[in-house]
Amino acid sequence: MKTLAKTVLITGATSGIGLQIANQLYEKGFKVYGTSRTPEKHQQRLPFELFELDVTSEKSIQKCVDTLISKTKTIDVLINNAGIGICGSAEETSVKQAYKQFETNFWGTIKMTKAILPVMRQQHFGKIITIGSLAGLIGVPFQSYYSASKHALEGFFKSLKFEVAPFNIKISVIEPGFFKTNLHNSFEFAEFAVSDYDNMRNNALQVLSTSIDNADTPVSVARVILKIINTENPGYSYRVGKNTLVAPWLQFLYFRLYEFGIRIKFRLESNAKPNNVTSNRH
Repeated sequence: MKTLAKTVLITGATSGIGLQIANQLYEKGFKVYGTSRTPEKHQQRLPFELFELDVTSEKSIQKCVDTLISKTKTIDVLINNAGIGICGSAEETSVKQAYKQFETNFWGTIKMTKAILPVMRQQHFGKIITIGSLAGLIGVPFQSYYSASKHALEGFFKSLKFEVAPFNIKISVIEPGFFKTNLHNSFEFAEFAVSDYDNMRNNALQVLSTSIDNADTPVSVARVILKIINTENPGYSYRVGKNTLVAPWLQFLYFRLYEFGIRIKFRLESNAKPNNVTSNRH
């Protein structure tokens, strides 16, 4: 079968959604290559080959792509999955941390895509699938920069889709909601703490953590990826998970109702009384 020969490169393939996707595609017979900043720590337990990759380094990206090209004649699918999460209010998060968030989630994804595009353009086919987020469609309290980085990806890939269509390159973005992964255990927190935010921040992050712990495994995300790969002309947006259809719809049509729902879900206090503003480094 033609699908069995397809080559897939997945960034951030050693845990969470990336690992689920990589394992499922490998089991289906695809030639899967994953990436990790420290492949030597994970290779022994994985059935697919890992390349070293730091998406914040252009040198590392080019080395990864060169290694891939040396092993395969074509690159059928790129799955952009690598990313980080920084939590805290916008005011508490340092500019340095905000840049780090964008350098990984946005620029890392863009640079990886740009490194693969010449290959796909010359071979005149390919699919680029990016793991976005429901947070890229709606606002999530105390994840403002994470949400912004995912919103930025939406704008980029919506535009790129038109530019690469003549070269038979298909662009799709997955917008998952909550899934059981270790993402919240690897979150980086804002460098400063402003006491006025304490109650809201603690409530919101607790809801976030509990939602991830109680969510389904990302098997359904991997199934959607497989569907996209096996579809000749896939769509752009694929929302996966609970409330991923309702929340964006509600936001655009009935924002006040949406806002009320977010405040209830994340247990935000609308009547918080201001204290003396204090900033303390964690």
